[in-house]
Amino acid sequence: MGGSSADSAPPIGRVQMGEGGCFLEIAGVEASPAPQAERASEAGRMNVGVAHSEVNPNTRVMNSRGIWLAYIILVGLLHVVLLSIPFFSIPVVWTLTNVIHNLAMYIFLHTVKGTPFETPDQGKARLLTYWEQMDYGLQFTSSRKFLSISPVVLYLLASFYTTHDAVHFLINTASLLSVLLPKLPQFHGVRLFGINKY
Repeated sequence: MGGSSADSAPPIGRVQMGEGGCFLEIAGVEASPAPQAERASEAGRMNVGVAHSEVNPNTRVMNSRGIWLAYIILVGLLHVVLLSIPFFSIPVVWTLTNVIHNLAMYIFLHTVKGTPFETPDQGKARLLTYWEQMDYGLQFTSSRKFLSISPVVLYLLASFYTTHDAVHFLINTASLLSVLLPKLPQFHGVRLFGINKY
């Protein structure tokens, strides 16, 4: 049906290299010698090669400048806010800091799926959690190591400041395991008992 080949179709445009970068000139629109600043905004031209090339921006967020420091500051701020509540003891505050941190980490990294951005990946990110999307699924990157070590450090601090009380120890250990086990490479893409499958 309609046996026309791609060679017989009229060209849509042509690529033009200039001092300002690479431009796609659409058919019917003439290229004029415009200043570099006006060139990208002219009607009929598309600036090629200047925008970010990330198909899914979720993959690189944890590698952004200052994000690790912001993460540590937010955990410290949570701890200070909990310390300011007068009827909480120090062991309770450390356990609450650990549990709230791990609960938030579990929800945001291991439960929420998809991406808040419109991505041209044909829906591949729709079924992946943020942890599975991060660093394009590569294991043992620096951001994954940081996010795996931080709950362990918080657990050790909570265990120390709760003076190894049995109740606090069990709560903190269960909380740690709930965020540490899903981070293991063996659980990449695994949905236990069909939970969070769709």
